[in-house]
Amino acid sequence: MHFADCRRGTVTLTDGAWGTEFQKLGAATGACTDEWNLSKPDLVRQVAESYIRAGSRVILTNTFRANSISLAQYGLRDHVVEINRAGVRISRQAAGDAALVFASIGPSGKMLLTKEVTPDQLRQAFSQQANALAAEGPDAILIETMTDLAEARIAAAAALETKLPLIVSFVFDSGKNRDRTIMGVSPEQAATALASEGVSAIGANCGLGIGDFIPVCRRLAAATSLPIWIKPNAGLPEMVAGSAHYKTTPAEFAASAQELVAAGATFLGGCCGTNPDFIRALAQKLSATASAKS
Repeated sequence: MHFADCRRGTVTLTDGAWGTEFQKLGAATGACTDEWNLSKPDLVRQVAESYIRAGSRVILTNTFRANSISLAQYGLRDHVVEINRAGVRISRQAAGDAALVFASIGPSGKMLLTKEVTPDQLRQAFSQQANALAAEGPDAILIETMTDLAEARIAAAAALETKLPLIVSFVFDSGKNRDRTIMGVSPEQAATALASEGVSAIGANCGLGIGDFIPVCRRLAAATSLPIWIKPNAGLPEMVAGSAHYKTTPAEFAASAQELVAAGATFLGGCCGTNPDFIRALAQKLSATASAKS
């Protein structure tokens, strides 16, 4: 299997959330679990392998916050390269020949609009991370959970320098119709802008539950011929004793799978609140649908 096989009209099952799985393994809320790639690699691999067993054919790397800007908050700025390279190695070891490995790059956590960070600082941070990830040979790079089009374009330019396939995914959960990013970016604007930059796929993740992703997916698919990446949350969380709890069940989540496929989803998985049971339910639903058609 290669990235080129994941084209429009096909469906590839991805993974679910990693952060909540790490919390089950003892991570404190707000802890820098990217560092676990160095200190607890066996636990990171355990999460990756759980998604492979559930049916994921694409898994990510534990590198979402592993840019120098985010890691500086934990005193880890000087460990960017080793954390990212270890993240790819761990996921590759878990995946073997069973799944592709897409290297994860998240946002900086700082805002250009308020001048918390400069474009040059973002370029340096994303370039360093992308090059470190690329050195271990992932099958693609995923820039995810973006809200600011300017930051996404800076990150994309850095990642494209590696010559690896690139997916860019946004959070569309704001505005009157909850169909824009918090910075006001629409699905059409995101798709048009990033397609013109030369990315390999565009998508949406996080923010809302799976039912709300159907119209967003449809709009992304209408705006570009690129493959569409979709990873919804397990509904909206409720805070209980200071922790987020998601009420959507795996079966409820999987019930919308076919509608997302019909709306144009090429890659389908889960974000916050999902776990291997959700991926297993998606796999069963998609398999049952395929069998019924044949």
